[in-house]
Amino acid sequence: MSLMSTLARLEAVRSGRAQVVATVRHRHVSARPLVFVPLTTAGEAGAPLGALVGTERDAPRLLVVPQPRDRDLRFAFLTELADVVLPYIDSFAADVEPAERTETDPETGKRVKVEVELCADAPQLLVPSRAGIEFVRLLGRSMRFRRTAEQDPETPHPAPPHVPLLGRWLTHFGERARVPGSSLLQALTELLSRHWATGQSNLEDQHLGALLAWIDPPEGTRGAEEALRAELARGADGQLLHPPAGPATDPAFDNRLLAPAIERYDRARTRLAAAEDGLEADDRLGELTAAERDVRALVESRTRPTWDAVWHGLDLLRALPEGAHVADRWTRDRWSFTGHRDRVLAGEPPQPRLDDAVTAANKLATREREQARLDAQEALDDPLVMAGRRLAGEAFAGEVVEVVRAYSESRRPSPRPLVTVRTDDRPHLGERAKVYRSLGGRPQSAEFVEAVEENTGAAHENGADGEDVHGGTGAGAGLLVTVRVLDKMGRGREPEEGSVPEKGDRICFTLFEHEQRGGAKLPDPEDTPWTHGGPPGEAAATTAQRPDAVTEEDVL
Repeated sequence: MSLMSTLARLEAVRSGRAQVVATVRHRHVSARPLVFVPLTTAGEAGAPLGALVGTERDAPRLLVVPQPRDRDLRFAFLTELADVVLPYIDSFAADVEPAERTETDPETGKRVKVEVELCADAPQLLVPSRAGIEFVRLLGRSMRFRRTAEQDPETPHPAPPHVPLLGRWLTHFGERARVPGSSLLQALTELLSRHWATGQSNLEDQHLGALLAWIDPPEGTRGAEEALRAELARGADGQLLHPPAGPATDPAFDNRLLAPAIERYDRARTRLAAAEDGLEADDRLGELTAAERDVRALVESRTRPTWDAVWHGLDLLRALPEGAHVADRWTRDRWSFTGHRDRVLAGEPPQPRLDDAVTAANKLATREREQARLDAQEALDDPLVMAGRRLAGEAFAGEVVEVVRAYSESRRPSPRPLVTVRTDDRPHLGERAKVYRSLGGRPQSAEFVEAVEENTGAAHENGADGEDVHGGTGAGAGLLVTVRVLDKMGRGREPEEGSVPEKGDRICFTLFEHEQRGGAKLPDPEDTPWTHGGPPGEAAATTAQRPDAVTEEDVL
């Protein structure tokens, strides 16, 4: 946890209200997101109990599994879910725009630009908490290898149509959620806690009701009191007034309300199956319908408060202006969505259970690169985030007090002006350290020359003292940092206008790079060395794509 976050949490405790830790919104929020509030059955890993899903605040669709141990009812739930999610995804797949992409020419091996289609927008799936993201990934894994009767007429217990396709899309959303900065699948608690700091722990922030109680408490109340009420307050019937954000349910709800309702449903279904004539069957069907209606009402009573809380959180997020680099990250999400759309249309097999060595290494490298890029972009977009980096010694800001013309010592001298900045920060600058500033949206690099304390005149030239420049000599002591500008000044002998800071300008240099470099090129999957499992053969590929075996949990 950074010093800024710690200070913000302490201030939240003192004031009784969550503190803003971002001046802009660092994640994309779609104008038409698909909100998904799932519930799971206690003791049945991945067994859905019900969900509220939809794109309209006032018109959610309620999906319920009256008996979660019944495979047919679970498949009916997944079919209904596919009927909602797949049309939503398809609504973004047809609207495309021309774009350029750099690819390797198979004949020449050179990098060339090709014209391709890019989806103009992409779907966004929102769940209440981090556990909801894991449930989406689990659903995707359990569905994408299922076989339908059309795909394999002899398969036992075939899945309904479109269920495997929904599993592939949910898997893609779940994998994309692991990429830092991605917005295709997001948990609202993660979004809110990124922009507000509360006086409770990160684990407690995963309770959506408690988190919103800190961010937007009722007038005249304190966040801690309202958060405690959101977590523990119960009504006269012993049920929580603010149910957890799911997908887990409250044990008191399971034992006192849900279990008896499901038992009544089972008895009514058994009586209907044992009915001997049409009149008795009509009566038993009425009992079954009433029992199912009771289960649906219970599921809705647990999901509707969370549904309303998700939309309230979205209102709070939309009030923040969007960060400058958010659109760039959303464009990468659009590329990801377009690429998976093309793979599905091309009839490629579903994602394997286990990645080969090259794919796994590429995923890891991508996530590391995107995390570094996200950290840099958030600091460049937001003065509050940059303040945290400055406190950590990773950046410094101040006023330019002197600019000296200088040139490189080469056959064709190039401008290398010396810029001196007065700052109150204490950056960790070593010998000939590189620093960067944003110039017209592009990083301009410079090299550290020396740092001089204003009140003592003690200089640290090129880190000759063997230590980083950090620490101070007293309150109000300023530091004069001199850097040599290295690039982005044009090709002429004199720097282009505006490319070099002028005396009196306020500028900020960072010790971290603004753009991340790509790593070493990995071999193609078929060239995987024996030390990493060797090339994935046909047998391994067939095994990876084989559908899940039928287990005892699939059969009543």
